[in-house]
Amino acid sequence: NESDLRISVRQLQMFLDSYEETPFAALNYLTAEANYGGRVTDDKDRRTLVAAVLNVYCPAILEDGYKLSNSGTYAIPTAELESHESTVEYIRQWPLVPKPEVFGLHENADITKDLGEVELMLNTILLTQSQG
Repeated sequence: NESDLRISVRQLQMFLDSYEETPFAALNYLTAEANYGGRVTDDKDRRTLVAAVLNVYCPAILEDGYKLSNSGTYAIPTAELESHESTVEYIRQWPLVPKPEVFGLHENADITKDLGEVELMLNTILLTQSQG
């Protein structure tokens, strides 16, 4: 939620201002376990959250063109970070409907989601038909 994001951004700024080397382990713990993880009760959801945060808070993110997804569709822009407007424009080029890879899932996750939605829709239609 918004308050978790806000405190995570403040902590990131504080650590970047206070330390010469980025303390990735501390940032990972605070963001994944304390800020967001405090609201996650399922252990598998917590592991997924920790893995997602590790993908962002890692030394490799400091390299040019760090890819957030396997395809490279989602990557940290380098030249585009020169201004706020160019960064926003870069992000606007991303697909409107995110692919499963954004969430660290296989492409088949989309198929599974679509099948579930179709089944739910058909079951709803069948429930609305008269029993006559």
